[in-house]
Amino acid sequence: MNDVFIHETAIVENGATIGNHSKIWHFCHVMQAQIGEKCNLGQNVFVANNVVLGNNVKVQNNVSIYEGVCCEDDVFIGPSVVFTNVINPRSFIERKNEYRKTLIKKGASIGANATIVCGVTIGEYAFIGAGAVITKDVLPFALMKGNPARQDAWVCRCGNKLQFGNQHKTVCPIEQTEYILEDHRIYIKA
Repeated sequence: MNDVFIHETAIVENGATIGNHSKIWHFCHVMQAQIGEKCNLGQNVFVANNVVLGNNVKVQNNVSIYEGVCCEDDVFIGPSVVFTNVINPRSFIERKNEYRKTLIKKGASIGANATIVCGVTIGEYAFIGAGAVITKDVLPFALMKGNPARQDAWVCRCGNKLQFGNQHKTVCPIEQTEYILEDHRIYIKA
């Protein structure tokens, strides 16, 4: 582990891989997981076996990421986000062979206290609002709010709401990228 900061109260188990320039803060526990480069795990974060975090993933305080979760590059996970990995848990029935995969695609953000029910895919640059409960797949660039979460708007890569006119095209004023809305999907003009 080259150029990695691990706070003295953190536990990183043998078999974990931590990418360069990553930081693991107070009271974290990382099992045999794969953590990319330039990741930041805030205070009291738990990362289970076989979890994969891409490069530049930010995990805020008090998050548990359970087996079956994969986050691609540039994902943001807000404070106290909840992930699950079994759809129908019972304390008296072992269901470790029933873990469902959850995929958080590149650039997606998950707001504070959101709950991600296992078995879903959250699309690229999607934005999950604080407290939302995600029970089904989320389209790329979708802004999701509520319980159960419903799409409220579209957002650009930098996280601002997109306003589409009659032409179903718009330009993000910050990044100067043109977005096209077609068949309930967002496309970036090449």
